[in-house]
Amino acid sequence: MHPILALGFMSGTSLDGVDAALIESDGEGHVRPLGFLSEAYTTEERATITRAVEVALAMDSPADHPVIRTAEAMLTDRHAHLGRGLLATLGIAPEQVSVAGFHGQTIAHRPDRGWTWQIGEGARLAEALGLPVIDQLRIADVAAGGQGAPLLPVYHRALVSALPTPVAILNLGGVGNLTWIGEGDDLVAFDTGPANNLVNQWVERATGEPFDRDGRLAAAGTVDVDVLAAMLDNAWFALPPPKSLDRHDFTDAAVSGLSLEDGAATLTRFTAETVVRGLAHFPARPARLFVAGGGRNNPTLMRMIAEACGVAPEPIETLGWNGDATEAEGFAYMAVRALGGLPISFPGTTGVPTPLTGGTLRQPRSRAA
Repeated sequence: MHPILALGFMSGTSLDGVDAALIESDGEGHVRPLGFLSEAYTTEERATITRAVEVALAMDSPADHPVIRTAEAMLTDRHAHLGRGLLATLGIAPEQVSVAGFHGQTIAHRPDRGWTWQIGEGARLAEALGLPVIDQLRIADVAAGGQGAPLLPVYHRALVSALPTPVAILNLGGVGNLTWIGEGDDLVAFDTGPANNLVNQWVERATGEPFDRDGRLAAAGTVDVDVLAAMLDNAWFALPPPKSLDRHDFTDAAVSGLSLEDGAATLTRFTAETVVRGLAHFPARPARLFVAGGGRNNPTLMRMIAEACGVAPEPIETLGWNGDATEAEGFAYMAVRALGGLPISFPGTTGVPTPLTGGTLRQPRSRAA
């Protein structure tokens, strides 16, 4: 497949905002980032999505609900605004872009029940942008018996294709996940546990700030080893991959009696220890560990990961990539692969029986012919 321009979007479980990225790619080894733009959600927008999450988690399966419809329309229009802004900034006309990958917003992830739920109206976004959109990228995987997550490993493999293997990429978003790339491009990937989510909600509840900036609170606190041990006494960590999480599968209840600083320190160390347990599931120890996602900007977390794992985590910028853009770029890359019928999930990443493509193509009326 010849290289094409693709737009990609991501709105993660941290609910911090929307990311948009433009890449040139053939869906295989050629990837050239062209631009990135990110906008934070307003307090009202975050509250709208949070209400939708609360409604979704109370349901036995995805169903129509006015609260969720409201969140979905807002979310879609927010993506459209950001996408148009990125293309305008780069001087790229929509007609030059072949496809957009639209992840949407996960409001509940229940592969154990046979479903995962990402809101976002792909057809509405296609009309607003004037270009084809591929959405529902996780649905086919779950329908085939996979976890539906993580999906980024195929893009991670492209990013490190020139490096000696094995290597690993750790994504520290609301939930953490690890990708192991071995010889012959072998992939193993899974969610490790909470990454930024628990400490973010702990800090926000106490201070109103959305996260522990630069890990300062955690650095000022002391890890409560008994609380940490209790949090790590969870069968999840010994469960072999493939496995994936909903961001609400873990809570910060165990640190409720601690001071703000000690709670932040304990939750941050908990994230580091989940990475240790994740690395133990790999076929061989990776020679290098690259880190993407917001957690790489937390020096206390990065130090704790180094201490716990015995391998120095390296921001993915070491490779010349933008760690903030990785997920949005990844969904652009997956859209290119989906257009070409190439797989986006694999037995070693989601547990799907065979490599599988995915997504639903939405054509704007202006390009329907």
